Amino acid sequence: MSTAGDVLSRALPWIVGPAMLGVLSLIFLVVPTESDQGIVQRIFYVHVPCAWTAFVAFFLVCVASIGFLATRRESWDRLAKASAEVGIIFCSLVLITGPIWARPIWGVWWTWDPRLTMTVILWTIYATYLILRSYGGPDEQIARYAAVLGIVGAIDIPVIIVSVRMWRGIHPAVLMTREGGSGLLDPMMRYTLYASGLAFLLLFAWLVTIRTRTLRTEDSIEEIERGLRPA
Repeated sequence: MSTAGDVLSRALPWIVGPAMLGVLSLIFLVVPTESDQGIVQRIFYVHVPCAWTAFVAFFLVCVASIGFLATRRESWDRLAKASAEVGIIFCSLVLITGPIWARPIWGVWWTWDPRLTMTVILWTIYATYLILRSYGGPDEQIARYAAVLGIVGAIDIPVIIVSVRMWRGIHPAVLMTREGGSGLLDPMMRYTLYASGLAFLLLFAWLVTIRTRTLRTEDSIEEIERGLRPA
């Protein structure tokens, strides 16, 4: 009998594919070009949704880590690890697309703006989490240490969100400007951003579903191998 997770994993590719194609059409064919920044501003519709998705991923790591510490259920641990792995991909994309956008606008590839700095710290925390999981082995104590790190790391997410207002860096506040109101005056810009955010979240859900299933299979194989080893 198919479970809800199996049905979801089969349905997501058929949803994600058209969603991503639709978003690309909006970005390159429909949404108007920003008057000041020009065509380079279109990377915004990838950069920001990647950031949102990374935040969701690392928040899910936090929730799953709490679930693992509370119940010791391996399913929570697999979800935390899968979310961290996919989240680090999206966070890396944030750190790649940001400089591509910044170079023609700011004149430099990188500056230690508060939001950029806190994002690098976030990436470092969860990269450390994955290194711990990769080289620490299957020991449950390592999993508990990693869970604590996954929970603590999520504290950086709200700091990143409010950093533009707290420290007055040069990073733009687009959805809600410092002066109040949205920086996206054209409704199509907002619609495209939200559509892109939804498409990236669906992609994240699909990737986490695949990776969680893979981790479950790896655990089953490891359990069989342990049973075959001589006492």
